Amino acid sequence: MKRIFIAILILGVAFIGLGVTSTIHAATKGEIDRSVEVALEDLYGSAPGARELGKNAKGILVFPKVVKAGFIIGGQYGEGALVKNGTTAGYYRTVSASYGLQIGAQSFGYALFFMTDEDLGWLERSSGWEIGAGPTVVVADTGLARSLSSTTAKKGVYAFFFSQRGLMAGVQLEGTKISKIKKH
Repeated sequence: MKRIFIAILILGVAFIGLGVTSTIHAATKGEIDRSVEVALEDLYGSAPGARELGKNAKGILVFPKVVKAGFIIGGQYGEGALVKNGTTAGYYRTVSASYGLQIGAQSFGYALFFMTDEDLGWLERSSGWEIGAGPTVVVADTGLARSLSSTTAKKGVYAFFFSQRGLMAGVQLEGTKISKIKKH
């Protein structure tokens, strides 16, 4: 029982350290739009291949801040926006749950670059898109990001992670569900 209490205490401190308590509230359209714009510029500055993809992508779904925490049972949540032709085309949430040997908390952002109308249509038509069911998602690591260009990335969905901070190892999209949300 003492170990469980200590683990919960550590997790609580991690939440406070990451600023999770201030990011759990529902963001407004303006807050999401501003954070998406900043996140894309940060991503483009650190991964030039992402900027090249962005020029040819049919849409970019950006989640500027996703919070992930777990102690045996874990979850993650974030809100973001779909950007088409430089403007917001809709708002989305990303949610995931996990079970297993895990403890800690972290925050990170990710962007999905939809390279074809068909791939983007899958997102827009689905009432909730679970990654792993639908278009193939390629996670762009540092090496792949350097080699991506408009000629090598013609179809599919490319994922870029950025701004990872926290006390939990690993970021993955497996089992993540993305759903459209209404913002007022």
